[in-house]
Amino acid sequence: MRELVIAFGLFLFIEGILYALFPAKMKSMLKKLELVKDSQLRSSGLIFALIGFIIVYFIKSQYE
Repeated sequence: MRELVIAFGLFLFIEGILYALFPAKMKSMLKKLELVKDSQLRSSGLIFALIGFIIVYFIKSQYE
C-alpha cells in the first residue's frame, strides 16, 4: 500500500511539473486528444497500465 501512495504522489509530481513548465504545450496536447478515437485511447491506456504493472512487479521481485 505504501508503494501505491508513493507512486500516486510521483504521478502527481510529474503531472504538475509538466503543467508548470509547459502550460501552452499541455493545452495544445489536450486539444489534440479530442481527435483520438475512444477505442485507441482505451487500448493505449490498457497497454500503458500493463507495462506499468510489469515494471512494478519486476522491480518489487528484485528487491524482495
